[in-house]
Amino acid sequence: MAVVSRRPPVEGSFDMAAMKPRTGDGPLEVTKEGRGIVMRVPLEGGGRLVVEMSADEATDLGEALKNVTG
Repeated sequence: MAVVSRRPPVEGSFDMAAMKPRTGDGPLEVTKEGRGIVMRVPLEGGGRLVVEMSADEATDLGEALKNVTG
């Protein structure tokens, strides 16, 4: 049996979970998962946009991005 040590509670205080900084949550990622392609785009203010698409949709997206960026 494990013994868990806890410090005595301080009146008016409580334990809080640690907060992670919101810094985009990493780089842009694109992976092949099963028959689909999954793109994870970090967002301003934290979190990620996750998009699953077919190979044809990924090709169309790539062409559209090339047209916009030159």
